[in-house]
Amino acid sequence: MTTARRRSYGVKGAPYAHPSPTTTLKRARSAPYIFLLPATILFLLFFALPIGYAVYLSFRKVKVSGLGLGAGARSEVWAGFQNYTDALGDSELVDGALRVLGYGCIVVPVMLGLALLFALMLDSDKVRLAPFTRLAIFLPYAVPGVVAALLWGFLYLPDVSPFYFVLDKLGLPQPDLLDGGPLYLALSNIAVWGGTGFNMIVIYTSLRSIPAEVYEAAKLDGATPTQVALKIKIPMVAPSLVLTFFFSIIATLQVFTEPTTLKPLTNSVSTTWSPLMKVYQDAFGKGDIYAAAAQAVIIAIATLVLSFSFLRAANRRQKQEAAR
Repeated sequence: MTTARRRSYGVKGAPYAHPSPTTTLKRARSAPYIFLLPATILFLLFFALPIGYAVYLSFRKVKVSGLGLGAGARSEVWAGFQNYTDALGDSELVDGALRVLGYGCIVVPVMLGLALLFALMLDSDKVRLAPFTRLAIFLPYAVPGVVAALLWGFLYLPDVSPFYFVLDKLGLPQPDLLDGGPLYLALSNIAVWGGTGFNMIVIYTSLRSIPAEVYEAAKLDGATPTQVALKIKIPMVAPSLVLTFFFSIIATLQVFTEPTTLKPLTNSVSTTWSPLMKVYQDAFGKGDIYAAAAQAVIIAIATLVLSFSFLRAANRRQKQEAAR
C-alpha cells in the first residue's frame, strides 16, 4: 500500500501518522524550556516577585492627614529616595554594620583557616578514620542555626554551664562571654562551629580532584609534605578558597539567627545589633515596612558590591599568575 505519508497501526488497528522531522525538531528544542518551566515559575513567585515588591515599597511611605483617624486619614504615597537617605543617616543601622564588620573579621579568617587545615589533614595518606572524622567535622553544619545558638547560649550562662562549674571548682576566673567584647567571640564561635564543616568539604573535594601524578612528581623532586601542601595543594585549590570566602562574606553580612537567639539571654544584644535585626525591628516592631524595605535593599546592594569586587579582584589575580 502506497500513501503520501507512511502510516503505522496501533493496538486496535487504527492508523496514525508519524510526526514529521520538523515537528520532532520543534519538540526537541522546546523540551528544555518545558522542564525549566516549573523552576522558572517558582523563581518568579518566591524570589523575583518579593524582591521587586520590596524595591517598590522602598520608594513609598505613609502620609497621615490630620490626627490620622478615620477612613482615608492614612494613605500610601510616593516617597522617592527619602527612605534611602533616612536609612543611610540612621545611626543604629550604621552601628549595626560596624558590629558586623568586627564580627566578620573574626569569623571569616578563623573559619576558613580551620577548614583549610582540616581539609589538608584529611587529604594526608597518614590520617586514620578519615570517613568518621569528615562526618564529625561536617556534622555541626547539619544542626539548625537556632538550635546551635541555643545550645551554645546555655553553655555561656554561668548558672547552667558545666564549663563555669569546672572553672569554679578549679578556682579559675569565670569570664562573662555574653557581655562586652567577649560577646563577639561568643557569637563568632557559634558561626565557626557551624560553618567550618561545610567549607572543609568544599576544599577537601577540590583536593581530591588533584591528579595523583602531581604528587608523585613532587615526591620524586624530594618535596616534603609541608612543601607539597604549601606549593601544590593550596595554590591548586585557590578557586575553592575564593568560593568559600565569597559564601562567608554573604553569610557574615546577613547574620541574624545567632544574635537574635542569644538576645533573651543577655542585655548586651540589642534589637538592632545587626543590620538584618534592624530591618526586622522596623518592619515588625515599629510597623514601618517602607523604611525596612529600603534598608533591606541597601544591605542587598552592599552585599552585591562587596562580593562582585572580591570576585573581580580574585579573577584579576588569577589571570596575572597565569600570565606569568
